Order: sequence, then structure tokens, then C-alpha cells
Amino acid sequence: MATSRSGPRTPGGGLAGRALACLESRKNLAGCTGGLAGLALTFTGLAGAYWPVVVAGLYAAGALIASPERLPAPEFPDASSRLDAVREDFGTLREYLDAVELPPAASGRLTELLELLDGLLAPGWMSRALAADPGGVHLLSRAVHQDVPEAVDTFVRTRWWTRIAPGAEPPERQLEQQLALLHREAAALAAGLRETEARRQRSHTRHLEDRGRNG
Repeated sequence: MATSRSGPRTPGGGLAGRALACLESRKNLAGCTGGLAGLALTFTGLAGAYWPVVVAGLYAAGALIASPERLPAPEFPDASSRLDAVREDFGTLREYLDAVELPPAASGRLTELLELLDGLLAPGWMSRALAADPGGVHLLSRAVHQDVPEAVDTFVRTRWWTRIAPGAEPPERQLEQQLALLHREAAALAAGLRETEARRQRSHTRHLEDRGRNG
């Protein structure tokens, strides 16, 4: 027997929730303040026979001048927290790679790449520099989550087919080329971070020089 997917209505949801939100809105509160001012004029006799119009008009005026409700902006993980997640996944990737047998040349290139990635992901000033570079965090995330595991897994599957149907290009050549390209990409990221720190150092030197001349 089919059951309804909708659960029981909570007191804060549905029509009751929307009505409560409307009553608590800034516009309604400001309108009520204007309406109370209209009632005060009525009790003092200043509104006369048109007091309903005065009260309604002051309520509408208060509601119109009230600032609109502002929805809170969504919060997303910052680059530092994303880097922590990539660092944890990098450990998982290394466990997988340790169990894969690769030819010596490809294994050497992979070791060089992993050492570079490990240095970039190591906690410390490098992580702080990367946190200010969302593009760099994205590059490392893509390398750990997609590029490296796909390159190795594709090699393993292609090597199996090559063994039962020899004659094609050795798959390790493609793997070596892929690992070399990934290493070049990571090295460029490291060089960019190093240059950023060098510029910061030069800027601090100029600041000290200017302070000494002006002091």
C-alpha cells in the first residue's frame, strides 16, 4: 500500500510558519508602530471621524519605509578547509598507489610527483600560501582526486589488454608522459607560490628602507 511521502506538519512550517514570519517581519512591526501612532492621534481627538483612514495610512507608511528582510548569505567552505580535505584524501591515494606495481621508470616519475604534492600539501606556511590561492587548491584537488588515480588505473587496465593482445604501444610510455605533465603542472604551482613569497619579502625590504629614510 502506498504511503504519503510528506511527513506531519510541524508547528513552524506551512501556513502557520509563514503567518508567524509575516507577523515578525520588519515591515509588519514598523506598520504596527505607525498604526499605534494613529490610534494615539485618535484617542487625543486629532484624527477625528477619519481615524480608520489615519490608522491604516500610518500602518501602510510604516510598512513601506521599513527596510526589507535580508536573507543571510550562504556560507561555503573556505580554501583552508578544502585543503585539509585534499590532504586527507592524498593519504588515501598513497595507500592505493603503494599497492599498485608499476615499471621502474614510471614508478620513479610517480615518486617525484608524490613528493612534490606532499610538499605542497604539508601543513605550514605553504598551506597558508595555498589558502590564498583558490586556483592552486583546485589544481591539487584535481590531481589527487582525478588526474593521478585515473592515470594509474588506466595504465593498469591497458596493460592487462596489452598482455593478451601484444603489439600495441607499451602503456607505460603514456603513463610516464602523463606523470611528467602532472609534475610540470605542480612544479609551476610551487614556483608561483615561491615567487609570491619572494615579492612579499622584497616589498617588506622596501617598506623598511622607506621607513628608515623617513624616520
